[in-house]
Amino acid sequence: MEVLSSRVLLRPADYQRTLAFYRDTLGLAIAREYPGGTVFFAGQSFIEIAGHDRGSADAAPFPGALWLQVRDVYAVQQQLTAGGVAIAREARAEPWGLHEMRVTDPDGVDLIFVQIPADHPLRRDVRG
Repeated sequence: MEVLSSRVLLRPADYQRTLAFYRDTLGLAIAREYPGGTVFFAGQSFIEIAGHDRGSADAAPFPGALWLQVRDVYAVQQQLTAGGVAIAREARAEPWGLHEMRVTDPDGVDLIFVQIPADHPLRRDVRG
């Protein structure tokens, strides 16, 4: 499997407190913000603080997750299923425009496989 990029996804109990810690206390630069979340630059990777998805039935049982960008999440789902990996949540288009699928590792950590469509804001060149 080819992973294009990754990030650590944190789902804190108190979004505002955790946001202030990474933004104000640590002074990390913001890569992007969206309703309910903030993504920080962290060297060759990113740290995303997500205030959404805390109370839904398929929220991660662990306060963090690994976010893995792939070219085709549906193909990865087929590959993992063929290899005997249990899919925690099947690939689907999300309201925020990404296509996501979840697998849980043996320690309960969510692995979120993400496909970014060509028309998504994450794929736009914002340099003007």
